[in-house]
Amino acid sequence: MSRAHPIVAVTGASGAGTTSVQQTFKSICTQAKIGAVFVEGDSFHRYERGEMRKLIDAWERTAGRTISHFGPEANLLEELEALFGDYGREGLGLARRYLHDEDAARAYGQNAGTFTEWSDIGAGSDVLIYEGLHGGAITDIVNIAEHVDLLIGVTPTINLEWIQKLHRDQKDRGHSVEDVTQTILRRMPDYIEHIVPQYSRTHINFQRVPTVDTSNPFSNTGVPSPDESLIVIRFNDPSQHEIDDIIKLIRGSFQSKEDSVVVPGQTFEQTLELVLKPRINKLVVNGRLERAKK
Repeated sequence: MSRAHPIVAVTGASGAGTTSVQQTFKSICTQAKIGAVFVEGDSFHRYERGEMRKLIDAWERTAGRTISHFGPEANLLEELEALFGDYGREGLGLARRYLHDEDAARAYGQNAGTFTEWSDIGAGSDVLIYEGLHGGAITDIVNIAEHVDLLIGVTPTINLEWIQKLHRDQKDRGHSVEDVTQTILRRMPDYIEHIVPQYSRTHINFQRVPTVDTSNPFSNTGVPSPDESLIVIRFNDPSQHEIDDIIKLIRGSFQSKEDSVVVPGQTFEQTLELVLKPRINKLVVNGRLERAKK
């Protein structure tokens, strides 16, 4: 961790809601004139899209197991830890972009599914904010979690996560239910071993829970709306004052456990700002004070 150059990480599987949290951080930073560096976890994938597709087939044929972006083999976790270490010490580091689609790739004269060159993120920022799969990862080789000053977990219940993936991959990528199901099965060992443990290391978890029947996620029931969901917020170091403020300001919220509060799904963005804004402001103010001493 670094008081002078703080790092915030939002961790969770794709489709879990990490992007909503990232957008909230961008809004907070813009309003407060905070200089933030935003880093996407996908930029630390090891392989370009075409290479990864070939490797999935090859691993299933020859390795006796699968490879997925949830696991360390398909990611540059040592480089991610190096970025966090360098930023925490000096406010510097190397990063790149993963070009998800043709629009993003066109600006670089590249194909979608490729990476830009590595470049220095530049000096003078107040905070680094990461959003991706491995912000709280620990393996035999790396300990990324130890560098993070504020670790946020974002996850739906598992059936809801599958529904969201099925909906996205069918609508946006043209995949069949059978193809998506095979992907879910292929990634499950890595999900259990490398993604789930991170939620026990977070400072705050936001978990979306549907209030409608999702018992068969493969039956094409549609994605539950925010009005059909609740958000469970779990604090690793709960402040009763903070929980009381949420209950006071967020209509329909209630405390479900000593360390947890539940809010209506449609208040997610409002609650995010209420919970995250004072924390990011505190990190930035302390960081500026520490840098001023040097």
